Amino acid sequence: MTGSVLYYLTAMLASTSVLQSNAGMQGVAGQYLLGLGIGDITGPVVETNMMGYASLAQTDTGLHMRQRSRVFIVAEEANPSNTIVFINSDIAMGDTGVRRSIVSNLTALYPGLYTNENIAFVGTHQHSGVGGYLENLLPQITSLGYVAATANAIVQGTVLAVQKAHNSLAPGSLSLGNTTVLNANINRSPSAYLANPAEERAQYEFDQDKELTLLRFDDASGNARGFLSFFAVHGTSLYENNTLVSGDNKGMAAYLYESMIEPDAMPGNATFVAGFTQANVGDTSPNTLGAFCESPGESYDGMACDFDHSTCGGTVEDCHGRGPGFRISDFASNEIIAQYQVDGAQTVMEASNRSAVTGSVRSVHIYLDMANHTFTLPNGTSVQTCPPAMGFAFAGGTTDGPGAFDFIQGDNSSQPQNPFWEIVKDFVTPAPSAAQIACQNPKPILLNTGYADLPYQWSPSTVDIQMLRVGQLVMLVMPGELTTMSGRRIRQAVRSELISSGVLENDAYVVIAGPANTYAHYVATLEEYSVQRYEGASTIFGQYTLDAYIDKYTSLVPFIADTVTGTPASDAPPAEQTSKAISLQLPVVFDSAPFGSSFGQIQTDVGTTPYQEGQTVFATFVGANPRNNLRLEETFFSIDRLVSGVWQMFRSDSHPSTTYSWVQTSTILGTSQVNITWSIENGTPAGTYRIRYFGDSKPLIGSISSFIGQSGNFTIS
Repeated sequence: MTGSVLYYLTAMLASTSVLQSNAGMQGVAGQYLLGLGIGDITGPVVETNMMGYASLAQTDTGLHMRQRSRVFIVAEEANPSNTIVFINSDIAMGDTGVRRSIVSNLTALYPGLYTNENIAFVGTHQHSGVGGYLENLLPQITSLGYVAATANAIVQGTVLAVQKAHNSLAPGSLSLGNTTVLNANINRSPSAYLANPAEERAQYEFDQDKELTLLRFDDASGNARGFLSFFAVHGTSLYENNTLVSGDNKGMAAYLYESMIEPDAMPGNATFVAGFTQANVGDTSPNTLGAFCESPGESYDGMACDFDHSTCGGTVEDCHGRGPGFRISDFASNEIIAQYQVDGAQTVMEASNRSAVTGSVRSVHIYLDMANHTFTLPNGTSVQTCPPAMGFAFAGGTTDGPGAFDFIQGDNSSQPQNPFWEIVKDFVTPAPSAAQIACQNPKPILLNTGYADLPYQWSPSTVDIQMLRVGQLVMLVMPGELTTMSGRRIRQAVRSELISSGVLENDAYVVIAGPANTYAHYVATLEEYSVQRYEGASTIFGQYTLDAYIDKYTSLVPFIADTVTGTPASDAPPAEQTSKAISLQLPVVFDSAPFGSSFGQIQTDVGTTPYQEGQTVFATFVGANPRNNLRLEETFFSIDRLVSGVWQMFRSDSHPSTTYSWVQTSTILGTSQVNITWSIENGTPAGTYRIRYFGDSKPLIGSISSFIGQSGNFTIS
C-alpha cells in the first residue's frame, strides 16, 4: 500500500532455498487428489477507489481485465481430509474480514474438510484492482469507507472458484522446480538493503530474489493441469494515474499463460489454471529502468532521484519509477514484466529436472497478537513487538507511488522536517506514549494506529500465522510484505528447523506467499528498519517484527510433521470490524437515456472502411451505470465474429486488447456514455465483426433491467 494517504487524512481534518541439483525426475511421483478452479471477483469498475496506491484521485472509470481468484486444492489420496486450499487472488492483499466470510461459506459447504486451518487467502499485490474491501479503517480512507460490493464480489467469486476446484478433484502428481528470471524486478530501496550486514549480502548475487519457483499439477496420465508459481515483484506496473480495473503484471501473466495453452477459451473459462503468486515483495519494483525526476523546467528534470531519499529537489512527488515499456505506456511495461514471468514458468514446466513431490499434506494456523508480543531471540535476549504505528516515511510513499507534501523516505530523525505535522498528527490518531515511542524507536511515529479505534480499528494487531506443507514444499503464508532480505532470513530459518527437527530432509524447499489473510503492512529487517525508508516506516509492529515471525513460524514446524501431536497455542482471533464499517459511497440513484434515444443505442459507430491489424476499433453507446450489475462470470461487451453465417464471441471485456470505460455525462439527468475499444491483434482472422454492449439500467422507481446495444458490422481485411 503506497501513496499520499496523509493528504486525505489532513483533508478530513479540515534462505535462498534453492532446489538441490537433479539429474532427472526423482523417484515416483506421489499420488494426490488435485483440484483447480477460477472465479470472477471483479467489484464495481466505476465510481470506486482502487486499492494499492492510497490515492483518492484513483477512482475507477472502467475495465481493462477482470480480476480473478485461482484456487489450488491438494489432498492426500489415501486420506483426503489431509488437504489444503490455496487461493491466489488478483487483489492487493488478503484481508481478515474477507477471509472470514470465505471460510464461513466454505465450512458450511464442506463441513470438516475446508477449515480455518487449511484455507490460505493470498493477494497478488496488484495496485489496479477495486478497493474498499479491507475491514480496518486506514486502508479504507481513500475509498471513502467500506465498499461491500467489492468485498462481496471477492467472496462470491472465490467461493465459486473453490467449488470448481473441489468438483475437479482427481488423482494426479506434483513436481517442483525453479529458474532464474532476470529483468523483471529491481530493488526500489537499495539504500536500506545496504544496511544489512555485508557478510550476509555477500551470499547473494542480487539485492532482490530472481528465482521463480513452480509447483506443477499433472493428471494421472502426466498431462499438465496447471501450476502455482512464486516470484517477487510488486504489482505496480500500471501507474497511479491508471483508472481502468486490471490485474497488473501477475494477472496479465496468468492470462497470457492460460491463453497460450487454450487459445480458444474465453478468459476465466480455461481448464488449465496458471497461478502467479506473490513472494517477498516488499522492496521490489517492476519499474526496472529505475526512478527518475519528472520535473519539467527544473535543472534535475530527467535525472535519477536521490539515492537515499528518492527525492527530486528535496521532495518525493516528482520521483517516479519507469517500467521497461516507459516510452510506450505503462500497459506495455505491464505486459513485458508479465511475459518475463510467463517465460520463467514455461521454462520450469518444460524442464526435465523437476523434483517429484512426495509426502504428507499438512497445514497449521494460529492467531498472534503482535501488540506487545514478548519473545526471546536466539541469543537469549528478551524483546517485544509494539502496537501498530506508521512512520513519517510511510507518507513519503515509494518510487512506484510517491507521497506528498514534504514527507521523504529515509527519515529516522526524531526532529520532524515540518513541525506542522507534529501538531496535526495527534488530531488524526492518539498521541503516542513514551513507551510506544521507545518501542517503535528509531521510527518517528506519524500515525499511532494501534491506539486508534474510533470509529473502529485503524490497523490490525492480531495476525494470521499459517504454514502449508505439500510433501517437501513448505509455504509460509505471510500477513504482510516481506522485504527481500526478510524473506531470505525466514526461509532459511524455517528450512533449517525443518531439517534439524527431522520433519523433512535436505530436499526441504520453503517459499513465501503474501500478503495473505491479514494485511499487516511491511516486514523489514532490523537493519532496514533503522534506515526508515517506506518499508521500514510501514513495518507497523516495530523493529523486532521479522524476528517475532521467525520465532513463531519455526515454533510451528512440529505441527506440519508426518505425525502431529496436539494443537498449537493460539491467541484469540481478531475482533470483527465489518459490521461497524462506514461507507460514504453513494448508491446509484437512477439512469436515463438522453431525450430521443434509448439505452444501448449506438452513438459513435464503427468505421465502414476495412480495418487492419494494429488499428483500433472504437464505438460509443448510450450507457447505464455498471454498478447496477457487476456481471460476474459474464462480460460488459463482446466482440463477435461472423463464422459460416453464425455470430461467435471472439473477444470479451477480459482480453487485454479491449477496454471498457463509462462516463457520466449528466449527474442531474442520470445520463451516461459507454466507450468500447478493441486494438486488433496481429493474426486476427479476416472477416466480419460487430460489437455488442450489455448493460443494466436503474429507473428512479422500479427494478433494474438489462439491455443490449449493438454496433454496425465492420470488416477486417
